[in-house]
Amino acid sequence: MPRQTLIELEAVLAIVRRGSFRAAALDLGVSTTALSHAIGKLEGQLGVRLFNRTTRSVSLTDAGRIFVEQVGPALEAIHGAMSTARAQQETPSGTLRINAFATAAREILAPLVLEFLRRHPKVHVDLVTEGRLVDVFAEGFDLGIRSADLIPNDTIAIPLGPVRRFAVVATPAFLGSREVPGLPHDLLKHPCIRVRLPSGALYRWQFEKDGQSIQLDVEGPITLDEATLARIAVLDGAGFGFFMEPDIREDVAAGRVVRVLADWTPPLAPLCLYYPSRKNPSAAFRAFIGLARELAARPDKRAGTGRRAMTEALPR
Repeated sequence: MPRQTLIELEAVLAIVRRGSFRAAALDLGVSTTALSHAIGKLEGQLGVRLFNRTTRSVSLTDAGRIFVEQVGPALEAIHGAMSTARAQQETPSGTLRINAFATAAREILAPLVLEFLRRHPKVHVDLVTEGRLVDVFAEGFDLGIRSADLIPNDTIAIPLGPVRRFAVVATPAFLGSREVPGLPHDLLKHPCIRVRLPSGALYRWQFEKDGQSIQLDVEGPITLDEATLARIAVLDGAGFGFFMEPDIREDVAAGRVVRVLADWTPPLAPLCLYYPSRKNPSAAFRAFIGLARELAARPDKRAGTGRRAMTEALPR
């Protein structure tokens, strides 16, 4: 059976609403002849008359009454859906789905995501963290957050956050009776919190100075795969820990831990928000991108540049 267009269905409701073909045609911006032809075509496709017509009056047939009772609410629902979609082009609303690795999510949660929600309370953000690299757009996400060197070339990227570095730390009490490491290999003399990757492999701690790169397979009493657990172990004096700097910045500032080998942890590739070029983005999407660009432009938030980041392999 041929599919009817919304125009033909709207025409039926306009005739019922106005009580005549002429008035309905004026509402719809078409000629009376064109409207009559459209209704005749629809009736022919349905195989029933919808209207009883005379030169002086128009009324629904019994089939027409049942048809209008069923089509009317459906058209209202369609128009409601269209209005909702148009509203999302004007006022930020709806849901934004963002994919990131956990370290990155912790860095941007307060300055970007929570600030965005304060400005646009009608938007819901679905922030998904995972250690593996995924095609975020093929899996239904609007935006992704990764290190710049891990972002697909065919996307648009916005640098986020301050300069990023790794950090090796331990508590003052732990260091009190030990020689402070001056070189990365000195860590092999001390217990360290080992890191397991999402793949199950053990992570080698990464260091670099003056063009020299070192990867260490450290040893220690415990192996963990989540940064918050590793932080607890370090604060309890279990050994040295290897983190993204933002994860332990407050602990360093408060004196709960001491940072070592800082000259062996240069700036990493910047953290970036990325997305594909798209037509007709929603108001929520445009607003989020705008805030990200605002954050990137702040002098104290600009990301640094540096060697290839290994943040995908850090504890989550």
